Amino acid sequence: MLELIIIGLNHKTTPIEVREKLAFEESEMENALSQAHSLPSLKENMILSTCNRVEIYAISQNAEKGILDLKDFLSRFHDLPLINFEKSLYFLIGEEAVRHIFRVASSLDSMVVGEPQILGQIKAAYTLATESNTSGLILHRLLHRAFHVAKRVRSETRIGDSAVSISSVAVELAESIFGSLEQRSVLLIGAGEMCELAARHLVAGGAGKILVTNRTYERAVSLAKEFNGEAIPFDEMGQGLKKVDIVISATDAPQYLINHDQVVKVMKERKQSPIFFIDIADPRDIAPEVGDIENAYLYNIDDLQKVANENIKDREKEAQKAEAIVQDEVTKFVHWYQSLEITPTIIALRNKFEEIRKGELEKMLSLHPNFSEKERRSLEALTSAIVNKILHDPLTRLKQNDGEAMSDFYINTLRTLFQLPERTGGEIKEED
Repeated sequence: MLELIIIGLNHKTTPIEVREKLAFEESEMENALSQAHSLPSLKENMILSTCNRVEIYAISQNAEKGILDLKDFLSRFHDLPLINFEKSLYFLIGEEAVRHIFRVASSLDSMVVGEPQILGQIKAAYTLATESNTSGLILHRLLHRAFHVAKRVRSETRIGDSAVSISSVAVELAESIFGSLEQRSVLLIGAGEMCELAARHLVAGGAGKILVTNRTYERAVSLAKEFNGEAIPFDEMGQGLKKVDIVISATDAPQYLINHDQVVKVMKERKQSPIFFIDIADPRDIAPEVGDIENAYLYNIDDLQKVANENIKDREKEAQKAEAIVQDEVTKFVHWYQSLEITPTIIALRNKFEEIRKGELEKMLSLHPNFSEKERRSLEALTSAIVNKILHDPLTRLKQNDGEAMSDFYINTLRTLFQLPERTGGEIKEED
């Protein structure tokens, strides 16, 4: 029977310097799919390549040969000796492979459990495999069930509800203060990666105007352009505090950039309008006393990390619910997968008995040419009924065991005893 196999490596098994060498560029993906599809041991294949994982999903008539061929393919395609990465690879076959794909699609195997990006990446990989004609009936069914599983996990659990990164927690807290970030203005103090990432989350959350200040004015101008914002000179930072609702600070300054007295003065000029300070600098940019001022809300990186850690615990609880959903769907898929062998066996067995019945009936009728049409129809019905009665119990038993451990045993026994022809796979139609 055709087997589902997975060969892969990810952030858990392989350092980034190795993952980079085995990643597939978007421009070479079509060629990679074609080369893998040309391997005699493979019937279908799909490649998923992200910054955290490289995995090949394939259908093979011989799992062991398919895995050997795919290891060799990875080595040849990337011009990298197998010895350099073989120990980092993992291999999954059959039900375990199904479970793995469902967990990946549901973000249960991600670096950050619950992150939504992986599902879009899988959909893109599947679309490319479909367009390249390297996916077939089984991968088609498998991937669509994976999308269904991911949807169930999202709708039936809260696995993606809580923010778990520092920047996303900052957005969550800002929303708890302002209700909505729509039209809220932001001042970035610093132009580094942390400031930029937090700003992206705030803008994605609906924040409006962005002001950027930095000791190096040119860097402030460059970052401001990314958000259609405005750069202001570093010595005018105090004026910026009067205009904004949210302040994100992430510099490497050796002393506080914003102190208690400065904010007291700003709050008077703002008429006590709330202001949200996010200090993600180390050492801190904003004096802790600022948090004591009425309507001034201050969170430093430790505060944000505490919230993130609590949210991670919540996600872990929801992940347990998600695992139960995955198992339920794995069982359903395996049941369908087994039917790929059972249905052709039933058809072949019926055809075999029907061929015998018709042959013997024709012999008998040729010896009795005087039988009336009514008698002929009666004999036709009688022999058909006998065949149906003979087949009823074994076929019922076979269907009852669909997807169970003994299923393969019964199938192989029937095919051997009755010398049934090997199925081609063309007679199977996918279920909706």
